[in-house]
Amino acid sequence: MNYKNKNQVFLFIHLSNPTIGLIARLIINDPSYIMAEVSKLKVATGKIHIFIVLFLVSLIMRVQIPVFTPFAAAFGASSVLIGIILSVTSLSNLSGNLLAGPLVDRFGKKVFVTLPMFASGIFFIAHGLASSSTDLLVLHGLNGFALAFFIPAAYALLSGYARNSREQGKNMAVNGILSTIASIAAPLIGGKLVVIIGYVNTYFLIGAAMIVTGIYAIRSLQEKELTVTIKNQPKGTSKHMKLVTSSNLVGVYLIGFAVMYIHGVLIYEIPYLTVDQGVSTFRTGQLFSYMGLGTLLTLCLFFIHRFSPLKRLVVGLFGMSITLVGLFMALLPLPLLLFSMGVFFGLVMPAMATAITDHASNAVHGRAFAYMSAVFSLGIITSSFITGVIRSMISPYFVAFLVGMTILTVVVYLRLRSYQDK
Repeated sequence: MNYKNKNQVFLFIHLSNPTIGLIARLIINDPSYIMAEVSKLKVATGKIHIFIVLFLVSLIMRVQIPVFTPFAAAFGASSVLIGIILSVTSLSNLSGNLLAGPLVDRFGKKVFVTLPMFASGIFFIAHGLASSSTDLLVLHGLNGFALAFFIPAAYALLSGYARNSREQGKNMAVNGILSTIASIAAPLIGGKLVVIIGYVNTYFLIGAAMIVTGIYAIRSLQEKELTVTIKNQPKGTSKHMKLVTSSNLVGVYLIGFAVMYIHGVLIYEIPYLTVDQGVSTFRTGQLFSYMGLGTLLTLCLFFIHRFSPLKRLVVGLFGMSITLVGLFMALLPLPLLLFSMGVFFGLVMPAMATAITDHASNAVHGRAFAYMSAVFSLGIITSSFITGVIRSMISPYFVAFLVGMTILTVVVYLRLRSYQDK
């Protein structure tokens, strides 16, 4: 039987009964089929391990969101000092992002996924040993620098398991769903842990969990490079570098800054309800979970990935900005507004990653995602500092609304001008 006829027989058997078809191929020892199935299994297993690591790190990191602000306030830190601490953390994260990109592309992804987890675990444990707000400033900054290497490396590692833009979008959507589940559960866990075991032991537990996750990552993660089809991919190394900062990505990075500015205001303001209004950490954790539920709802709507990433980014930022109007005017209950914010946030984040992979070759994914993380950090830096300074004079939500709408106007203008130039 020649190879073509043999494949036709296998196809008929497989369609009749997939299990018998697989057994038939194994019995007759079809090497090409066996190798293809083994390769698919390795790719699927590799992605599962990456998703598990990203989920656990996201969960661990978000556990401390409702914890840090009241913990720092317990050391006598004012709202301005807390804003400075968060800004310094994001600044160190920004510095690490800029260093991470070239290093990840040159030395590989796995090492920069695993080592930051061990360093972060140690710094989290040290948080529990802090004796002043100055200690928290230093430790939070060092932790931000360590984790700056994780996100670009992990995203670049995940992007190596996709053959085209559609697969990239699916991978990022799955990661977004897992991250959102973590964002729903983690604040509740963090708030409850403080009630049960206190601030110090909560940080000990967070640090230990991060170290255990690092051990799992060392044992399970493998780097994988597939042939990826990228839109508008130029040739040559110098053009790769230009691609990372190309005009196609300027709008994406601007929207990323605005989204993280808004997110930074929420991260600052919601936990501060514990200080201002005596709200429990468990209650602030619940409020963040409402936002997570909204994000999860959007991420489950897979049909939205048919639309252009830039359109999703614009609609998402516009929705977040309008929701801010409801926040500073108290038009609706806070849980409902945070749920709405989460819906639009879920529209933005997968589109952000897809837009980057659409315009960056596989060779510079590390740099591209590092720049994305750097822009995110810059948004957090700016919002944390400005919010800490102005919150007694003007609503931070109103300022965030102005930032969002201004950048949205600029992005739409640049897009319209690019159409006119064609």
